[in-house]
Amino acid sequence: MSKKTVPATTDLSDEFPALVRHADPVFRDYGGRLAFCGPVATLRVPDDNSKVREAVETPGQGRVLVVDGGGAMTYALFGGNLGKLAEENGWAGVVINGCIRDTAELAACAIGVKALAAHPKRSSKRGRGEADVAVSFAGLKIRPGDWLYADGDGIVVSAEKLG
Repeated sequence: MSKKTVPATTDLSDEFPALVRHADPVFRDYGGRLAFCGPVATLRVPDDNSKVREAVETPGQGRVLVVDGGGAMTYALFGGNLGKLAEENGWAGVVINGCIRDTAELAACAIGVKALAAHPKRSSKRGRGEADVAVSFAGLKIRPGDWLYADGDGIVVSAEKLG
């Protein structure tokens, strides 16, 4: 979403109260783009970021990758190399229910990145995980194809494109 205006989550919340679901305020911003939105692609991964790499190596087409890492705080599922791949392949942003690393590198990427925290340890790489599944965290259930809107005020999700 480099050229498009991203609707503010506060405006969407006010204008479409029956259509938006709000994420609990547990995420921090790490990417070079604070506001981002797009249709959702999902992953559920254990302590393994192999599927995350596979996803960001594909054309993002303005989508947001939502990764449920189970809220793990002992390793990172996303870092600078994957951030650069996501940017190059047209992903609008990434939301990680877990940790990231390489914060300075991610800040230089023209994508949005929200995660719970930063951690220097990398995850394992065994090819485990599931794609295109409903995920639940931060008080939300997020399905592939939902629309996610994120900015400095938080994250809202809708079953349809808004604004």
